[in-house]
Amino acid sequence: MPTDAERVRSILAAAHSMTVTVDGLATEVRHLDGSDPLGRLHLHPAEPGGHAEHRPAVRLEFTDIAPTPVRDRVRARVTLLGRLLTPYADTDPDASTCMEFDRAVLETGDGHRSCVGLHELEAASPDPLAPYEAGMLTHLLDDHAELVTLLLRLVRPAPTAALVRALPLAMDRYGITLRLEEARGHRDATLPFPSPLDDVEQSGVQLQALFSAARRRSHRNTLPA
Repeated sequence: MPTDAERVRSILAAAHSMTVTVDGLATEVRHLDGSDPLGRLHLHPAEPGGHAEHRPAVRLEFTDIAPTPVRDRVRARVTLLGRLLTPYADTDPDASTCMEFDRAVLETGDGHRSCVGLHELEAASPDPLAPYEAGMLTHLLDDHAELVTLLLRLVRPAPTAALVRALPLAMDRYGITLRLEEARGHRDATLPFPSPLDDVEQSGVQLQALFSAARRRSHRNTLPA
């Protein structure tokens, strides 16, 4: 499973928008185009005993929303907190900003909350599938919905008759997660890949391995006793 720092980096790498709040004034920034905003932010550790009170407080907020129409689409929220050392330019895609970094806060849909420090954040890498996940999941659902149904053969405990629908919720280097929606509530089931991915090019082989395993299980379930 990804660490909290890796999860934060992955959400930033896939972000297309964010809310920037500087000294209480919020601005929506929508032209990230999937480029990691850390490429435009130079993060610096806070200086103990410095003149932080004279620097504008900044809050960068990112919302990780499932690309498929599942219930409760917000998967996580990330907030970067700190103070600006140089003005933030939200209109120039080539402009960079220096930020005195305080912490990153990760809040997930299952209620998990954690703080990530600068050292952890800089040491972590985004998931190799992060920039491609949305397109891959929507393609799977829109063009190969029968394969989502096939994957249900691998879910344990097996879905019950209360299942209304199953949709792909998330995918990372470790596997694919399905959201199983029932008349009352839902649950998530993660199907791990045979081995973690190092590159997006490996995703096709790993997905096919899951589909093959599901077909084999389906075949065993239909064999006569």
